[in-house]
Amino acid sequence: MTATETARPVRTAELVTDEARFAALAPAWARLYGRCAAATPFQSHAWLHSWWLSYGRRGRLRVLLVRAGGELVAAAPLMLVRRPLPALVPLGGAISDYADVLLDDSDDGRAAGALTEALADAARTALIDFREVRPGAAVERVYGRWPGPRRTAADSQCLELPAVPMEGLVARLPSNKAQQRVRAKLRKLSALGVERRAVQPADVDAALGRLLELHRLQWQGRKVTTEHLQPRFREHLVRAVGPMVRSGDAAVTEFRVAGEVMAVDLTLLSPSLAGGYLYGAHPGLRERKADVAVMLLDACAERAGGRGTLSLLRGDEPYKHHWRPDPVVNRRLLMARRRTTPLLTAALCDAAARRRGREVLHRWRERRQG
Repeated sequence: MTATETARPVRTAELVTDEARFAALAPAWARLYGRCAAATPFQSHAWLHSWWLSYGRRGRLRVLLVRAGGELVAAAPLMLVRRPLPALVPLGGAISDYADVLLDDSDDGRAAGALTEALADAARTALIDFREVRPGAAVERVYGRWPGPRRTAADSQCLELPAVPMEGLVARLPSNKAQQRVRAKLRKLSALGVERRAVQPADVDAALGRLLELHRLQWQGRKVTTEHLQPRFREHLVRAVGPMVRSGDAAVTEFRVAGEVMAVDLTLLSPSLAGGYLYGAHPGLRERKADVAVMLLDACAERAGGRGTLSLLRGDEPYKHHWRPDPVVNRRLLMARRRTTPLLTAALCDAAARRRGREVLHRWRERRQG
């Protein structure tokens, strides 16, 4: 061992299972988050800790940390689940579009190696199941070092646009007619007197209440994501988004007509990505012939400037394809120890069965429509 290697700080790993200790990690977590280029807003401490308070189960918290010289250089925010299979899964659950670990960009491989070893020790008799992993995620560096059985599977599709001004997005449209139509919709918004205002941190809680009420109103009588109407989801957003706005990890925008709030949008931000997460819009906007999708994308494009990617996040809604986005498929990373290989096989079989079920349902719906 050389003198240089001896002088480097030793990487030490620890497992945090106490909620109070997880809460106290916020400052160190924020510093590491700022040094991990692959991180998305769903890996911020404010988002994850708030999610745990709303959705976590007592005794199931498993947060793995790696430190060098006392400074946090890697973190894996996980929880233990028992069903359908015993597994360690990322915090954030179904309401988060991307899951990942945090790894310092300057890591020479030792922090990733220490996190991999700690993950193997923590897994014991459980499978490690990372859903919704974005290509290029930090956890891929753990997966590449995994010593046991491992497999990948396709997960949700996200749609992505370049983070350019609105005029650049309009230029992506396939014809002059389509471009002219969008410009006419932008002029219509101006003619209606639609004004947008960035919500300040002190006003975020009230704005989120208006967002969720408008979201409920716009989906009234139609199929809606029911979780968005639950009190625990409201509590999570109110806890998480205020701190995220203060730290620059989120932006809330209100759209007003004649002084009345007609729409509210929540965009999540990281240095490399802006993602339109949730919005609520009064049905009166459409009655006035305002194109809500154009209005929201215009605001989101302004927020995304210089970030590299404007993500439309998960979902394959037809209106998203109007902008000719690039489809990017998240991956599911499964890692097991030798003794838990049967769990990995079971998870893959279950995923394949669900995929076939979705395909059958899709064909059945196509036949009915035909």
